[in-house]
Amino acid sequence: MAITTPARPQPAREHTPIPTGSRSKERSPAALIFLMLLWLSLFIAFATLVALIVTTFVEGAGRLDTGLLTEYPSSRPDEAGARPAILGSLWVIGTTAILAIPLGIAAAVHLEEFADKRHWFNKFIEVNIQNLSAIPSIIYGMLAIGTLALIGVGNKNIVIGGALALALLILPVIIISTREALRSVPRELRHGSLALGSTELQTAWRITLPSSIPGIATGTILALSRALGEAAPLLLLGALVFISFDPNGLMSGFTTMPIQIYGWTNAPQAGFHELAAATSILLVAILLVMNALAIVIRNRYQRRW
Repeated sequence: MAITTPARPQPAREHTPIPTGSRSKERSPAALIFLMLLWLSLFIAFATLVALIVTTFVEGAGRLDTGLLTEYPSSRPDEAGARPAILGSLWVIGTTAILAIPLGIAAAVHLEEFADKRHWFNKFIEVNIQNLSAIPSIIYGMLAIGTLALIGVGNKNIVIGGALALALLILPVIIISTREALRSVPRELRHGSLALGSTELQTAWRITLPSSIPGIATGTILALSRALGEAAPLLLLGALVFISFDPNGLMSGFTTMPIQIYGWTNAPQAGFHELAAATSILLVAILLVMNALAIVIRNRYQRRW
């Protein structure tokens, strides 16, 4: 005859009660007023953005045609287009990506995986990276001018000069976002790889980087979308507003869509304002596609550890 032992009763879980003082503070008049002001500010900002987008679309919808993509700027609004600005944006952003992405990822991997975080020099670098991400964009144009002058480049209005300024602009953003993506990878994966005999470099190359690609790709795309909408550092480099040729190399003159929009907005004719609105719609559409791509990459390939 089998002897069964009675099941041991499980102790009841203790629920930590929420102090009544915290609840009263959350419902206090000051807290409610702050919450109402917060929602009001968000509503005003969102309504302003929607009104701006709708107004721009209504004003520029008539010029959203193939001529905007294929024609060159002209003194006549009916014959003008944004072809050199579109191609110039592609040249500058492509060169910016080549300059900034490998350097930013490599710097982030070194600081996060190999550098001694207790050393004063590495702390100094980290503090400066955080500070550089908050500097106004025009400062990077000044840095690009100084760098080009240092290496003896006379004409600053070239594709490589604009790409250098934008690469300096987004480099801190890429480094910070890449480090956050590397930190999201569990330490257990690194320890398991090292326990199997891999070196630290092999672990970073085969385990850590592949696991953090979604976060790195998202941060990189968002950084490039920010660079695509910048005009201040490029204007400081002397980027031309009126260009009637296609940029064809790193040493070629260029203009970009934000600069072309700036030039058409200052023109007195109403037709140029319509062109500026149409180009703004095209720029916003490109930025929305880039941000949507970043969201898709994050949601599809992000891993839950």
